[in-house]
Amino acid sequence: MAKAISPEMKRWRLQIFSVTWLAYFGMYFCRKNFSVVMPVLSRELHTSKDEFAVVITVYSLMYMIGQFLNGYLSDRHGPRLIVGIGLLLSVISNLMMGWMGTVGSFLFLMGLNGFGQSSGWSGLIKNLTPWFKKKERGVVMSYWTTCYVIGGMAATAFATYWLSNQIIMANLSWRRAFLAPSILLLLISLVYILMARNSPTDVNLESFEKSTDTPKGKRKEKTAQLAVLKNGAVWIAAIMYFFVKFTRYAFLFWLPLYLSEALKYSDQQAGYTSIAYEAFGFFGILAAGYASDYLFKSRRFPISSIMLFCLAFVLYLQPHLSPLGIVPTIVSIGLIGFFTYGPDSIMSGAAAMDFGKNHGAALAAGVINGVGSAGQLLSPVAVAYVSGKYGWDALFGLFVIVTLIAAFLLILKWNYGKENQEAEPENTQIQTPELSTVIE
Repeated sequence: MAKAISPEMKRWRLQIFSVTWLAYFGMYFCRKNFSVVMPVLSRELHTSKDEFAVVITVYSLMYMIGQFLNGYLSDRHGPRLIVGIGLLLSVISNLMMGWMGTVGSFLFLMGLNGFGQSSGWSGLIKNLTPWFKKKERGVVMSYWTTCYVIGGMAATAFATYWLSNQIIMANLSWRRAFLAPSILLLLISLVYILMARNSPTDVNLESFEKSTDTPKGKRKEKTAQLAVLKNGAVWIAAIMYFFVKFTRYAFLFWLPLYLSEALKYSDQQAGYTSIAYEAFGFFGILAAGYASDYLFKSRRFPISSIMLFCLAFVLYLQPHLSPLGIVPTIVSIGLIGFFTYGPDSIMSGAAAMDFGKNHGAALAAGVINGVGSAGQLLSPVAVAYVSGKYGWDALFGLFVIVTLIAAFLLILKWNYGKENQEAEPENTQIQTPELSTVIE
């Protein structure tokens, strides 16, 4: 019989879930705003696709480097410190982008922003891991990873509002889309820094990761981290994430420009239409989380592979649907989001927690996200080249190919985790699908 969770632990689990969710939600306000402003910068500053590609590549390079470094640092020094610093770096870089506003300054500041943003995922995964049991994590993470879908939607709408609003500080024009998100993220940063705690032991509570899982003391961290690096499933997930992030970040940064340039939408139409990507993605995350825990018994690879095959099919259809009007375009973009965000969240979230457990979760998340960020790094170059030479529709053929590669890769580890299904008691506080039950 599993030990009952104390009221004090329930309260702290809710608090940690909430402040970590809020922190990553907030990060998107200083990440998604650049893509919303791109069509305006293209006209007002005469910024070319190649220049955008260079800026986004610098961001992605620093994000990739930061994933590995900050994952390691979060395991060593605690996520509260590392994520807190990253949040403040993102605030500072966006404030400066709003005031300076030149392509040269964007290169440096987007790089700084990328490094700050890179602390979020691996650090916050590390922050969550000791507070939840393995068999809870698929459902917990399906709720928690809604932070970057809802964050993406809210950030897009927020930046679009400040970009198009003609009443409040109208003389600052597009600069408001950098300044306003910075102020909001600063407030969120303070909430996280003040209310987060690294693990239950910081508040005299017992972690769910038992000491029998790894050796004691400092050797515990080193052993767990070495196990992560030797785990073939981690590297399969990481290579798969390379291809998924290649596609996801193409949509994250370029979707408004695609809608504006290829489909001739207004800046406002492009900004608000692109919200469909994250809106449908929200439900994709929940579906993937429940399927992995309830249908596949905490195995993460099967549902992710299935959803990626579906994604490849919808990507193939997109160029044929967009000429039919705005409604088919919204539906197809939404379905792309649904089938992208499901496997994205599961493999970079719950799977990373499973791979790394308490002492290696940040490293596992950092490795997966770091390799994935190499795909993110190549994405802007590929988008600029293919769309410039062959047209926007040709991009979707490329997306189909990389998505199919990712889907087939996951088949190699289809049954990974099956051997651990008996490792924990059946009573794991996830007998009902209510969030309030899960985080208790």
